[in-house]
Amino acid sequence: MTRKLLQGNEACVEAAIAAGVRFFAGYPITPATEITEGMANRLPQVGGVFVQMEDEIGSIAACIGASAAGAKAMSASSGPGISLMMENLGFAAISETPLVLVNVMRAGPSTGMPTLPAQGDVMQVRWGSHGDYPIIAYAPSSVRETFDLTVKAINVAEMLRTPVFILSDAVIGHMHEALDLPDASELKLIERPQPALGEQDFAPYRTGGDARVIPPMARLGDGFRIHIDSNVHNEHGFPATERHDIASALIQRLCNKVKFYADELIVVEEEQLDDADIAIFAFGVSARAALEAVELARAKGLKVGLLKAMTLWPFPEKQVEKWTRQVKAWIVPEMNLGQMVREVSLVVRGRVPVCPLNRADGRVIEPQEILSLIEKSIPA
Repeated sequence: MTRKLLQGNEACVEAAIAAGVRFFAGYPITPATEITEGMANRLPQVGGVFVQMEDEIGSIAACIGASAAGAKAMSASSGPGISLMMENLGFAAISETPLVLVNVMRAGPSTGMPTLPAQGDVMQVRWGSHGDYPIIAYAPSSVRETFDLTVKAINVAEMLRTPVFILSDAVIGHMHEALDLPDASELKLIERPQPALGEQDFAPYRTGGDARVIPPMARLGDGFRIHIDSNVHNEHGFPATERHDIASALIQRLCNKVKFYADELIVVEEEQLDDADIAIFAFGVSARAALEAVELARAKGLKVGLLKAMTLWPFPEKQVEKWTRQVKAWIVPEMNLGQMVREVSLVVRGRVPVCPLNRADGRVIEPQEILSLIEKSIPA
């Protein structure tokens, strides 16, 4: 184990290398450029391949091709670049091609404020491509969590054959913290399921109708007949666009495989909630302010706790439901005009107040702002 002082973006690079990523295609963009630079430096050292593409459309396309050839693949960008990736994100979802996309969020929309942080891409990563498809997204609030969640994202992408997002932000990406880097041999890594060489009648999407079964993914060049297509397809990968039964089964299976594994995917931390009257739901850099606000509130004798969500998709419904039965109000601070607060409200269903605290001006939410809202939200 080696102790280093790292940026969040640098921790993402080290985690990707340790978890076996050997292909990265990307295009520089603030505030994610350090990931691209880091991968350009580190991948050749471990026998990997780095390609700077002409744009973000080509970046995700190259990652899909590399993943189909058997490599663990990753790209990184920020909101404008992620927007360009969305069409090919749908291709990765329907073709069940594992890859990891890092979105170091900045203030938008459009070019917005390139150097300033935000949390406005939560719904973009979930619904940005068209149609029904599953998505998984992790949100770190520290350098340590950036490392750990990058490893988890890569493992989950390989395990479920699906694209996975890491939703960082300009503060977390650029902050420095001391980090004990484990040796790669200490990490528990997951590899995608593969068919036995020489397997007869191989079907790259055969599951027997069970969404819990993740079909094996043969590497291009291993001698299997493989057809990868963006259309609704049968178990052999060939288009079945007029078969409504196949379309229904495929789309349901794609979505259900994430639902069935949700308990393994969802990561939260619960801070001082056991006796809380007010709960804060927060993620990313806002969770850091929320934790300090809890301490400030407790010092004033106010019973406040924090549910820190490190998994945003699938949404941690069970955890919100659990604490809704106890608390008298929820507070949801986020650096947007209200995205996660809608998900919290859907679970709460009006049983207790859900109070948003929003900023969309490129500045972080301060602990004192949260404390002020806590004091206003205390039930009479």
